[in-house]
Amino acid sequence: MNVVKIAIIGAGFSGLGAAVKLQQNGFDDFVILDRGSNFGGTWRDNTYPGAACDVPSHLYSYSFALNPSWSRSFSQQPEIHKYINGVADKYDLGSRTQWNTEVIKTAWDEKAGHWVIDTDKGQWEAEFLIGGIGPLCEPKLPDVTGIESFTGEIFHSARWNHDYELAGKRVAVIGTGASAIQIIPELAKKVGRLDVYQRTAPWVLPRADRPYSAKENWAFKNIPGFQRAVRASIYASHELVSFGLTHQPNVLAPAKIIGKQNIARGISDPALRAKVTPNWKVGCKRILLSNTYYPALNQSNVELVTDPIKEVTSSGIITADGVSREVDAIVIATGFHVTDSPTFEHIIGKDGRSLAQVWEAEGMNAYKGSTVNGFPNMFLMVGPSTGLGHTSMVYMIESQLNYLVDYFKLSRQYGISRVEVRADAQHDYNVTIQKNLKTSVWETGGCASWYKDKFGNITTLWPGFTFNYRRLTRKFDLAAYDTSTAAAIAPAAGDGDGTTNTLKEAVTS
Repeated sequence: MNVVKIAIIGAGFSGLGAAVKLQQNGFDDFVILDRGSNFGGTWRDNTYPGAACDVPSHLYSYSFALNPSWSRSFSQQPEIHKYINGVADKYDLGSRTQWNTEVIKTAWDEKAGHWVIDTDKGQWEAEFLIGGIGPLCEPKLPDVTGIESFTGEIFHSARWNHDYELAGKRVAVIGTGASAIQIIPELAKKVGRLDVYQRTAPWVLPRADRPYSAKENWAFKNIPGFQRAVRASIYASHELVSFGLTHQPNVLAPAKIIGKQNIARGISDPALRAKVTPNWKVGCKRILLSNTYYPALNQSNVELVTDPIKEVTSSGIITADGVSREVDAIVIATGFHVTDSPTFEHIIGKDGRSLAQVWEAEGMNAYKGSTVNGFPNMFLMVGPSTGLGHTSMVYMIESQLNYLVDYFKLSRQYGISRVEVRADAQHDYNVTIQKNLKTSVWETGGCASWYKDKFGNITTLWPGFTFNYRRLTRKFDLAAYDTSTAAAIAPAAGDGDGTTNTLKEAVTS
Protein backbone atom coordinates (compact mmCIF):
# COMPACT_ATOMS: atom_id res chain seq x y z
CA MET A 1 0.00 0.00 0.00
CA ASN A 2 1.37 3.39 -1.08
CA VAL A 3 0.27 6.26 1.17
CA VAL A 4 0.11 9.90 0.06
CA LYS A 5 -1.83 12.96 1.13
CA ILE A 6 -3.02 13.96 -2.34
CA ALA A 7 -3.55 11.76 -5.39
CA ILE A 8 -3.96 13.45 -8.77
CA ILE A 9 -5.45 11.33 -11.54
CA GLY A 10 -4.45 12.56 -14.98
CA ALA A 11 -1.41 14.37 -16.35
CA GLY A 12 -3.01 16.78 -18.81
CA PHE A 13 -3.46 20.54 -18.41
CA SER A 14 -5.63 20.03 -15.28
CA GLY A 15 -3.55 17.49 -13.43
CA LEU A 16 -0.26 19.15 -14.27
CA GLY A 17 -1.61 22.57 -13.28
CA ALA A 18 -2.81 21.18 -9.96
CA ALA A 19 0.60 19.67 -9.26
CA VAL A 20 2.41 22.91 -10.05
CA LYS A 21 0.18 25.09 -7.90
CA LEU A 22 0.24 22.66 -4.98
CA GLN A 23 4.02 22.48 -5.13
CA GLN A 24 4.34 26.26 -5.35
CA ASN A 25 2.28 26.60 -2.17
CA GLY A 26 4.19 24.07 -0.14
CA PHE A 27 1.94 21.03 -0.56
CA ASP A 28 4.47 18.45 -1.70
CA ASP A 29 2.94 15.19 -0.54
CA PHE A 30 1.24 14.18 -3.77
CA VAL A 31 1.44 11.72 -6.64
CA ILE A 32 0.19 11.93 -10.22
CA LEU A 33 -1.27 8.74 -11.69
CA ASP A 34 -1.60 8.50 -15.47
CA ARG A 35 -2.19 5.68 -17.93
CA GLY A 36 0.08 7.28 -20.52
CA SER A 37 3.84 7.58 -20.76
CA ASN A 38 4.23 11.37 -20.61
CA PHE A 39 2.35 14.59 -19.88
CA GLY A 40 -0.27 16.02 -22.17
CA GLY A 41 -3.59 14.22 -21.75
CA THR A 42 -5.74 15.12 -24.75
CA TRP A 43 -2.74 16.71 -26.47
CA ARG A 44 -0.72 13.54 -26.02
CA ASP A 45 -3.44 11.16 -27.20
CA ASN A 46 -4.82 13.07 -30.20
CA THR A 47 -2.13 12.80 -32.84
CA TYR A 48 -4.34 12.68 -35.93
CA PRO A 49 -3.29 14.58 -39.07
CA GLY A 50 -4.02 18.29 -38.74
CA ALA A 51 -4.58 18.23 -34.96
CA ALA A 52 -4.46 21.79 -33.66
CA CYS A 53 -6.06 24.09 -31.10
CA ASP A 54 -8.94 26.41 -31.96
CA VAL A 55 -7.94 28.91 -29.25
CA PRO A 56 -5.00 31.27 -29.90
CA SER A 57 -1.69 30.01 -28.54
CA HIS A 58 -1.00 32.89 -26.16
CA LEU A 59 -4.31 32.30 -24.38
CA TYR A 60 -4.21 28.50 -24.47
CA SER A 61 -1.36 28.29 -21.99
CA TYR A 62 -0.77 28.78 -18.28
CA SER A 63 -0.54 32.35 -17.02
CA PHE A 64 2.34 31.22 -14.78
CA ALA A 65 4.23 29.63 -17.67
CA LEU A 66 3.94 31.89 -20.71
CA ASN A 67 5.66 30.72 -23.87
CA PRO A 68 7.21 33.54 -25.93
CA SER A 69 8.24 31.12 -28.67
CA TRP A 70 4.94 29.94 -30.14
CA SER A 71 5.49 29.43 -33.85
CA ARG A 72 1.91 30.25 -34.89
CA SER A 73 -1.13 32.15 -33.69
CA PHE A 74 -2.97 28.79 -33.43
CA SER A 75 -0.65 26.02 -32.30
CA GLN A 76 -0.65 22.49 -33.61
CA GLN A 77 -0.69 19.37 -31.45
CA PRO A 78 3.08 18.63 -31.42
CA GLU A 79 3.90 22.14 -30.23
CA ILE A 80 1.25 22.12 -27.48
CA HIS A 81 2.39 18.69 -26.34
CA LYS A 82 5.99 19.92 -26.21
CA TYR A 83 4.92 22.99 -24.23
CA ILE A 84 3.07 20.91 -21.61
CA ASN A 85 6.03 18.59 -21.13
CA GLY A 86 8.35 21.58 -20.93
CA VAL A 87 6.31 22.98 -18.04
CA ALA A 88 6.43 19.59 -16.32
CA ASP A 89 10.21 19.44 -16.74
CA LYS A 90 10.60 22.92 -15.30
CA TYR A 91 8.90 21.83 -12.09
CA ASP A 92 10.42 18.32 -12.11
CA LEU A 93 7.01 16.67 -11.99
CA GLY A 94 8.00 13.58 -13.91
CA SER A 95 9.61 12.28 -10.72
CA ARG A 96 6.26 12.66 -8.93
CA THR A 97 4.31 10.71 -11.56
CA GLN A 98 3.45 7.02 -11.92
CA TRP A 99 3.34 6.39 -15.69
CA ASN A 100 1.53 3.63 -17.56
CA THR A 101 -0.69 3.23 -14.51
CA GLU A 102 -4.36 2.52 -15.14
CA VAL A 103 -6.68 3.55 -12.33
CA ILE A 104 -9.20 0.74 -11.96
CA LYS A 105 -11.28 2.04 -9.05
CA THR A 106 -11.26 4.78 -6.45
CA ALA A 107 -13.44 4.39 -3.36
CA TRP A 108 -13.94 6.57 -0.30
CA ASP A 109 -13.47 4.77 3.00
CA GLU A 110 -15.72 6.66 5.40
CA LYS A 111 -14.44 4.95 8.53
CA ALA A 112 -10.78 5.52 7.74
CA GLY A 113 -11.36 8.95 6.18
CA HIS A 114 -9.39 8.46 2.99
CA TRP A 115 -9.57 7.33 -0.63
CA VAL A 116 -8.45 3.86 -1.65
CA ILE A 117 -7.18 3.85 -5.23
CA ASP A 118 -6.76 0.56 -7.04
CA THR A 119 -4.48 0.58 -10.08
CA ASP A 120 -3.01 -2.11 -12.28
CA LYS A 121 0.35 -1.37 -10.61
CA GLY A 122 -0.80 -1.59 -7.00
CA GLN A 123 -2.94 0.24 -4.44
CA TRP A 124 -2.71 3.79 -3.13
CA GLU A 125 -4.22 5.45 -0.10
CA ALA A 126 -4.84 9.20 -0.27
CA GLU A 127 -6.50 11.68 2.05
CA PHE A 128 -7.57 13.83 -0.90
CA LEU A 129 -8.40 12.99 -4.53
CA ILE A 130 -8.06 15.36 -7.50
CA GLY A 131 -9.70 14.20 -10.71
CA GLY A 132 -7.79 15.69 -13.62
CA ILE A 133 -9.29 13.15 -15.99
CA GLY A 134 -10.67 15.62 -18.51
CA PRO A 135 -13.89 15.40 -20.54
CA LEU A 136 -12.18 14.46 -23.83
CA CYS A 137 -10.42 11.27 -22.82
CA GLU A 138 -12.82 8.40 -23.57
CA PRO A 139 -13.56 8.00 -27.32
CA LYS A 140 -17.20 7.56 -28.26
CA LEU A 141 -18.06 5.07 -31.01
CA PRO A 142 -21.20 5.44 -33.14
CA ASP A 143 -24.12 3.12 -32.48
CA VAL A 144 -24.20 1.63 -35.99
CA THR A 145 -25.42 -1.83 -36.92
CA GLY A 146 -22.66 -4.16 -38.10
CA ILE A 147 -19.72 -1.91 -37.31
CA GLU A 148 -17.98 -4.79 -35.55
CA SER A 149 -18.15 -6.84 -38.77
CA PHE A 150 -15.97 -4.47 -40.81
CA THR A 151 -12.83 -6.31 -41.89
CA GLY A 152 -10.85 -3.31 -43.08
CA GLU A 153 -8.92 -0.86 -40.91
CA ILE A 154 -11.01 1.07 -38.37
CA PHE A 155 -9.92 3.44 -35.61
CA HIS A 156 -11.07 6.50 -33.65
CA SER A 157 -9.51 9.90 -34.29
CA ALA A 158 -8.11 9.90 -30.73
CA ARG A 159 -6.45 6.52 -31.27
CA TRP A 160 -4.91 7.16 -34.68
CA ASN A 161 -3.13 4.23 -36.30
CA HIS A 162 -0.01 5.79 -37.78
CA ASP A 163 1.22 2.39 -38.94
CA TYR A 164 -1.59 2.07 -41.46
CA GLU A 165 -0.82 3.72 -44.79
CA LEU A 166 -3.87 5.64 -46.05
CA ALA A 167 -2.33 6.97 -49.27
CA GLY A 168 -4.40 5.97 -52.28
CA LYS A 169 -6.98 4.11 -50.18
CA ARG A 170 -10.76 4.40 -50.11
CA VAL A 171 -11.49 6.00 -46.74
CA ALA A 172 -14.66 6.93 -44.86
CA VAL A 173 -14.79 9.53 -42.10
CA ILE A 174 -17.83 9.33 -39.83
CA GLY A 175 -18.48 12.70 -38.21
CA THR A 176 -18.06 16.38 -39.02
CA GLY A 177 -17.13 17.82 -35.63
CA ALA A 178 -14.04 19.61 -34.35
CA SER A 179 -11.60 16.76 -35.02
CA ALA A 180 -13.14 15.76 -38.34
CA ILE A 181 -12.81 19.18 -39.94
CA GLN A 182 -9.08 19.07 -39.21
CA ILE A 183 -8.63 15.49 -40.38
CA ILE A 184 -10.64 15.69 -43.62
CA PRO A 185 -8.47 18.30 -45.43
CA GLU A 186 -5.33 16.29 -44.60
CA LEU A 187 -6.82 13.00 -45.81
CA ALA A 188 -8.23 14.58 -48.96
CA LYS A 189 -4.66 15.36 -50.06
CA LYS A 190 -3.52 11.75 -50.03
CA VAL A 191 -6.36 9.20 -50.22
CA GLY A 192 -7.82 7.86 -53.44
CA ARG A 193 -11.42 8.50 -52.40
CA LEU A 194 -12.84 10.06 -49.26
CA ASP A 195 -16.45 9.64 -48.12
CA VAL A 196 -17.49 12.09 -45.39
CA TYR A 197 -20.59 11.06 -43.42
CA GLN A 198 -22.34 14.11 -42.01
CA ARG A 199 -25.23 13.87 -39.58
CA THR A 200 -25.44 17.59 -38.76
CA ALA A 201 -23.71 20.41 -40.61
CA PRO A 202 -21.53 22.54 -38.33
CA TRP A 203 -20.93 26.27 -38.53
CA VAL A 204 -17.34 26.67 -39.68
CA LEU A 205 -15.80 30.15 -39.55
CA PRO A 206 -12.46 31.28 -41.00
CA ARG A 207 -9.38 30.57 -38.93
CA ALA A 208 -7.09 33.60 -38.46
CA ASP A 209 -3.98 31.45 -38.33
CA ARG A 210 -0.54 32.64 -39.33
CA PRO A 211 3.10 32.09 -38.38
CA TYR A 212 4.74 34.53 -35.96
CA SER A 213 7.69 36.44 -37.28
CA ALA A 214 11.10 36.43 -35.63
CA LYS A 215 10.52 40.07 -34.62
CA GLU A 216 7.25 39.20 -32.91
CA ASN A 217 8.80 36.34 -30.97
CA TRP A 218 11.68 38.62 -29.99
CA ALA A 219 9.16 41.15 -28.68
CA PHE A 220 7.23 38.49 -26.77
CA LYS A 221 10.45 37.46 -25.05
CA ASN A 222 12.21 40.77 -24.49
CA ILE A 223 9.67 43.59 -24.14
CA PRO A 224 8.29 43.58 -20.58
CA GLY A 225 4.53 43.17 -20.50
CA PHE A 226 4.11 42.83 -24.27
CA GLN A 227 3.11 39.17 -24.32
CA ARG A 228 0.72 39.64 -21.39
CA ALA A 229 -0.86 42.61 -23.17
CA VAL A 230 -1.39 40.49 -26.30
CA ARG A 231 -2.82 37.71 -24.16
CA ALA A 232 -5.19 40.16 -22.44
CA SER A 233 -6.42 41.56 -25.75
CA ILE A 234 -7.12 38.06 -27.06
CA TYR A 235 -8.98 37.24 -23.85
CA ALA A 236 -11.09 40.41 -24.02
CA SER A 237 -12.07 39.90 -27.66
CA HIS A 238 -13.14 36.30 -27.04
CA GLU A 239 -15.03 37.22 -23.89
CA LEU A 240 -17.36 39.46 -25.90
CA VAL A 241 -18.71 36.36 -27.65
CA SER A 242 -19.97 34.94 -24.36
CA PHE A 243 -22.62 37.68 -24.12
CA GLY A 244 -24.17 36.47 -27.36
CA LEU A 245 -23.89 32.81 -26.44
CA THR A 246 -25.54 33.20 -23.05
CA HIS A 247 -27.80 36.25 -23.16
CA GLN A 248 -28.47 37.59 -26.65
CA PRO A 249 -27.98 34.96 -29.39
CA ASN A 250 -29.03 37.48 -32.05
CA VAL A 251 -25.79 39.35 -31.36
CA LEU A 252 -24.06 36.47 -33.14
CA ALA A 253 -25.87 37.17 -36.43
CA PRO A 254 -22.70 38.61 -38.05
CA ALA A 255 -21.00 35.25 -37.40
CA LYS A 256 -23.71 33.57 -39.48
CA ILE A 257 -22.93 35.91 -42.37
CA ILE A 258 -19.21 35.18 -42.04
CA GLY A 259 -19.95 31.45 -41.95
CA LYS A 260 -21.98 31.60 -45.15
CA GLN A 261 -19.24 33.62 -46.83
CA ASN A 262 -16.76 30.92 -45.78
CA ILE A 263 -18.97 28.31 -47.45
CA ALA A 264 -19.25 30.36 -50.63
CA ARG A 265 -15.47 30.83 -50.85
CA GLY A 266 -14.73 27.16 -50.39
CA ILE A 267 -17.50 25.41 -52.33
CA SER A 268 -18.62 26.08 -55.90
CA ASP A 269 -21.51 23.61 -56.21
CA PRO A 270 -24.86 25.09 -55.00
CA ALA A 271 -26.18 21.66 -53.99
CA LEU A 272 -23.12 20.97 -51.85
CA ARG A 273 -23.34 24.44 -50.36
CA ALA A 274 -26.90 23.67 -49.26
CA LYS A 275 -25.81 20.41 -47.64
CA VAL A 276 -23.14 22.08 -45.50
CA THR A 277 -25.28 25.06 -44.44
CA PRO A 278 -26.58 24.54 -40.87
CA ASN A 279 -30.25 25.10 -40.03
CA TRP A 280 -29.61 26.21 -36.46
CA LYS A 281 -28.21 29.33 -34.80
CA VAL A 282 -24.49 29.95 -34.62
CA GLY A 283 -23.18 28.78 -31.26
CA CYS A 284 -25.88 26.22 -30.53
CA LYS A 285 -23.23 23.62 -31.23
CA ARG A 286 -19.51 24.26 -31.02
CA ILE A 287 -18.32 26.93 -33.45
CA LEU A 288 -15.53 25.46 -35.58
CA LEU A 289 -12.64 27.21 -37.30
CA SER A 290 -11.08 26.20 -40.61
CA ASN A 291 -9.92 27.68 -43.90
CA THR A 292 -9.42 24.28 -45.53
CA TYR A 293 -12.50 22.21 -44.63
CA TYR A 294 -14.87 23.51 -47.32
CA PRO A 295 -12.24 23.48 -50.10
CA ALA A 296 -11.51 19.85 -49.16
CA LEU A 297 -15.18 18.91 -49.58
CA ASN A 298 -15.05 20.64 -52.98
CA GLN A 299 -12.35 18.25 -54.27
CA SER A 300 -13.29 15.70 -56.92
CA ASN A 301 -12.10 12.74 -54.79
CA VAL A 302 -14.32 13.72 -51.84
CA GLU A 303 -18.04 12.99 -51.41
CA LEU A 304 -20.20 14.42 -48.63
CA VAL A 305 -22.83 11.87 -47.61
CA THR A 306 -25.81 13.20 -45.69
CA ASP A 307 -28.08 10.15 -45.84
CA PRO A 308 -28.06 8.35 -42.49
CA ILE A 309 -25.90 5.25 -42.12
CA LYS A 310 -28.07 2.13 -42.18
CA GLU A 311 -25.35 -0.41 -41.49
CA VAL A 312 -21.69 -1.23 -41.84
CA THR A 313 -20.80 -4.40 -43.73
CA SER A 314 -17.55 -6.33 -43.85
CA SER A 315 -16.38 -4.17 -46.76
CA GLY A 316 -18.18 -0.85 -46.56
CA ILE A 317 -21.07 1.33 -45.50
CA ILE A 318 -24.72 1.24 -46.61
CA THR A 319 -26.84 4.36 -46.18
CA ALA A 320 -30.60 4.65 -45.71
CA ASP A 321 -31.12 5.35 -49.43
CA GLY A 322 -29.71 1.88 -50.20
CA VAL A 323 -26.38 3.05 -51.62
CA SER A 324 -23.38 0.90 -50.68
CA ARG A 325 -19.89 2.41 -50.66
CA GLU A 326 -16.95 0.05 -50.26
CA VAL A 327 -13.98 1.36 -48.30
CA ASP A 328 -10.59 0.16 -47.12
CA ALA A 329 -10.62 2.12 -43.87
CA ILE A 330 -13.05 3.88 -41.56
CA VAL A 331 -12.04 6.79 -39.35
CA ILE A 332 -14.40 7.38 -36.43
CA ALA A 333 -14.61 11.07 -35.52
CA THR A 334 -17.71 11.06 -33.34
CA GLY A 335 -16.24 12.69 -30.25
CA PHE A 336 -16.02 11.51 -26.67
CA HIS A 337 -18.04 10.31 -23.71
CA VAL A 338 -18.38 13.65 -21.94
CA THR A 339 -21.54 13.45 -19.83
CA ASP A 340 -21.40 9.65 -19.62
CA SER A 341 -17.70 8.93 -19.28
CA PRO A 342 -16.92 5.34 -18.21
CA THR A 343 -14.48 6.80 -15.68
CA PHE A 344 -17.44 7.97 -13.57
CA GLU A 345 -18.36 4.33 -12.93
CA HIS A 346 -15.08 3.77 -11.10
CA ILE A 347 -15.34 6.63 -8.57
CA ILE A 348 -17.25 5.35 -5.52
CA GLY A 349 -18.61 7.72 -2.88
CA LYS A 350 -19.38 7.37 0.81
CA ASP A 351 -22.70 5.54 0.30
CA GLY A 352 -21.27 2.97 -2.10
CA ARG A 353 -22.73 4.57 -5.21
CA SER A 354 -20.51 5.50 -8.12
CA LEU A 355 -20.39 9.00 -9.54
CA ALA A 356 -22.07 7.57 -12.65
CA GLN A 357 -24.96 6.22 -10.56
CA VAL A 358 -25.43 9.48 -8.70
CA TRP A 359 -25.49 11.54 -11.88
CA GLU A 360 -27.72 9.00 -13.65
CA ALA A 361 -30.29 9.42 -10.89
CA GLU A 362 -29.92 13.11 -10.11
CA GLY A 363 -28.39 14.71 -13.18
CA MET A 364 -24.79 15.66 -13.78
CA ASN A 365 -23.91 18.55 -11.49
CA ALA A 366 -21.35 19.70 -8.97
CA TYR A 367 -20.69 22.73 -6.80
CA LYS A 368 -18.70 25.29 -8.74
CA GLY A 369 -17.86 22.46 -11.12
CA SER A 370 -15.50 21.07 -8.50
CA THR A 371 -17.05 19.22 -5.57
CA VAL A 372 -19.92 16.73 -5.28
CA ASN A 373 -22.04 15.90 -2.25
CA GLY A 374 -21.46 12.31 -1.18
CA PHE A 375 -17.83 12.36 -2.33
CA PRO A 376 -15.75 13.83 0.52
CA ASN A 377 -12.25 15.12 -0.09
CA MET A 378 -12.67 14.95 -3.86
CA PHE A 379 -12.08 17.79 -6.29
CA LEU A 380 -12.96 17.54 -9.99
CA MET A 381 -11.07 19.55 -12.57
CA VAL A 382 -13.13 20.72 -15.57
CA GLY A 383 -16.23 19.32 -13.89
CA PRO A 384 -19.90 19.97 -14.73
CA SER A 385 -20.85 23.46 -15.95
CA THR A 386 -17.29 24.63 -16.54
CA GLY A 387 -17.05 24.04 -20.30
CA LEU A 388 -16.79 26.90 -22.77
CA GLY A 389 -17.86 27.68 -26.29
CA HIS A 390 -15.80 30.78 -26.85
CA THR A 391 -12.43 30.89 -25.11
CA SER A 392 -9.63 29.01 -23.36
CA MET A 393 -10.36 26.22 -20.89
CA VAL A 394 -6.98 26.91 -19.33
CA TYR A 395 -8.47 30.09 -17.84
CA MET A 396 -11.20 28.02 -16.18
CA ILE A 397 -8.65 25.46 -14.99
CA GLU A 398 -6.57 28.16 -13.33
CA SER A 399 -9.72 29.55 -11.67
CA GLN A 400 -10.42 26.11 -10.22
CA LEU A 401 -6.82 25.86 -9.08
CA ASN A 402 -7.24 29.10 -7.09
CA TYR A 403 -10.20 27.47 -5.33
CA LEU A 404 -8.34 24.22 -4.74
CA VAL A 405 -5.19 25.80 -3.36
CA ASP A 406 -7.19 28.08 -1.07
CA TYR A 407 -8.87 24.99 0.38
CA PHE A 408 -5.52 23.41 1.18
CA LYS A 409 -4.34 26.63 2.80
CA LEU A 410 -7.42 26.61 5.01
CA SER A 411 -7.00 22.91 5.75
CA ARG A 412 -3.45 23.60 6.86
CA GLN A 413 -4.54 26.57 8.97
CA TYR A 414 -7.45 24.84 10.71
CA GLY A 415 -6.38 21.20 10.56
CA ILE A 416 -9.26 20.15 8.32
CA SER A 417 -9.15 16.46 7.47
CA ARG A 418 -12.53 16.01 5.81
CA VAL A 419 -14.57 18.34 3.62
CA GLU A 420 -17.83 17.67 1.78
CA VAL A 421 -20.04 20.15 -0.02
CA ARG A 422 -23.54 20.37 1.47
CA ALA A 423 -26.38 19.04 -0.67
CA ASP A 424 -28.39 22.25 -0.32
CA ALA A 425 -25.44 24.42 -1.41
CA GLN A 426 -24.85 22.22 -4.44
CA HIS A 427 -28.55 22.21 -5.34
CA ASP A 428 -28.98 26.00 -5.03
CA TYR A 429 -25.84 26.64 -7.06
CA ASN A 430 -27.02 24.46 -9.93
CA VAL A 431 -30.54 25.92 -9.91
CA THR A 432 -28.89 29.29 -10.51
CA ILE A 433 -26.72 27.86 -13.29
CA GLN A 434 -29.76 26.46 -15.13
CA LYS A 435 -31.69 29.69 -14.65
CA ASN A 436 -28.85 31.68 -16.20
CA LEU A 437 -28.82 29.32 -19.20
CA LYS A 438 -32.49 29.76 -20.12
CA THR A 439 -31.76 32.60 -22.55
CA SER A 440 -28.66 30.98 -24.02
CA VAL A 441 -28.22 29.87 -27.61
CA TRP A 442 -27.72 26.32 -26.33
CA GLU A 443 -31.31 26.42 -25.06
CA THR A 444 -32.93 28.45 -27.85
CA GLY A 445 -30.71 27.78 -30.85
CA GLY A 446 -32.72 24.95 -32.42
CA CYS A 447 -30.17 22.14 -32.23
CA ALA A 448 -29.66 18.94 -30.28
CA SER A 449 -26.28 18.45 -28.66
CA TRP A 450 -24.35 16.55 -26.01
CA TYR A 451 -24.42 19.73 -23.94
CA LYS A 452 -27.73 18.55 -22.41
CA ASP A 453 -28.37 15.58 -20.15
CA LYS A 454 -31.46 13.32 -20.15
CA PHE A 455 -33.22 15.72 -17.77
CA GLY A 456 -32.95 18.51 -20.32
CA ASN A 457 -30.37 20.45 -18.33
CA ILE A 458 -27.28 21.97 -19.92
CA THR A 459 -24.70 20.37 -17.68
CA THR A 460 -21.45 21.01 -19.50
CA LEU A 461 -21.24 24.75 -20.14
CA TRP A 462 -20.55 27.81 -18.03
CA PRO A 463 -23.16 30.57 -18.49
CA GLY A 464 -21.64 33.94 -19.22
CA PHE A 465 -18.34 35.65 -18.70
CA THR A 466 -15.43 33.59 -17.44
CA PHE A 467 -14.24 36.40 -15.16
CA ASN A 468 -17.41 35.80 -13.13
CA TYR A 469 -16.31 32.21 -12.60
CA ARG A 470 -12.86 33.48 -11.62
CA ARG A 471 -14.53 35.70 -9.02
CA LEU A 472 -16.62 32.81 -7.64
CA THR A 473 -13.58 30.59 -7.22
CA ARG A 474 -11.13 33.14 -5.88
CA LYS A 475 -11.66 31.95 -2.30
CA PHE A 476 -12.79 28.61 -0.90
CA ASP A 477 -16.14 29.15 0.83
CA LEU A 478 -16.08 26.89 3.88
CA ALA A 479 -19.67 27.86 4.73
CA ALA A 480 -20.91 25.74 1.81
CA TYR A 481 -19.24 22.64 3.24
CA ASP A 482 -19.45 20.19 6.10
CA THR A 483 -15.96 20.06 7.53
CA SER A 484 -14.19 18.18 10.29
CA THR A 485 -10.70 17.98 11.64
CA ALA A 486 -8.44 15.21 12.81
CA ALA A 487 -10.18 15.72 16.14
CA ALA A 488 -13.03 13.62 14.72
CA ILE A 489 -10.85 10.61 15.45
CA ALA A 490 -10.24 11.88 18.98
CA PRO A 491 -13.22 14.13 19.88
CA ALA A 492 -11.71 15.29 23.13
CA ALA A 493 -9.34 17.46 21.12
CA GLY A 494 -12.27 19.52 19.86
CA ASP A 495 -15.75 19.96 21.23
CA GLY A 496 -17.14 16.48 20.75
CA ASP A 497 -18.19 16.49 17.10
CA GLY A 498 -14.82 16.53 15.47
CA THR A 499 -14.95 20.25 14.70
CA THR A 500 -12.87 22.75 16.64
CA ASN A 501 -14.38 26.02 17.84
CA THR A 502 -11.84 27.93 15.77
CA LEU A 503 -12.93 26.13 12.61
CA LYS A 504 -16.61 26.75 13.39
CA GLU A 505 -15.87 30.45 13.64
CA ALA A 506 -14.08 30.35 10.27
CA VAL A 507 -16.99 28.54 8.60
CA THR A 508 -19.61 30.97 9.90
CA SER A 509 -17.61 34.14 9.42
